[in-house]
Amino acid sequence: MKYMLQFREIAEEWGKHNDPSKHEAYFGAWSAFIGEIAQSGVMVSGEGLLSPETATTLRIENGTRHVSEGPFADTKEALGGYLIIDVPDLDAALDWAAKAPCVTAGSVEVRTVLPSSDA
Repeated sequence: MKYMLQFREIAEEWGKHNDPSKHEAYFGAWSAFIGEIAQSGVMVSGEGLLSPETATTLRIENGTRHVSEGPFADTKEALGGYLIIDVPDLDAALDWAAKAPCVTAGSVEVRTVLPSSDA
């Protein structure tokens, strides 16, 4: 069964991207996690995302299109990336989610991927 792991980080974690004293440890933890999950054979695909400030949000209200710069919600956590994994069940997906570096300073949302119409 395929699951999407959505990695959400707080602003402080996002700040580590550009902080020279924290950059190496931050990306080292993510590289180790991605390496482990890729090596296991359960990873299907995934991507990291640029910071939330690069987002553009679209809403349509009463037929009128409203575009705004920035993320869609004012929250403490922002979507930083995702992985699609193929594992036997939710428990296995949760085991992988528990290893993500952001799980202690953010969260990992685990969602079942809709089966393709080809199946």
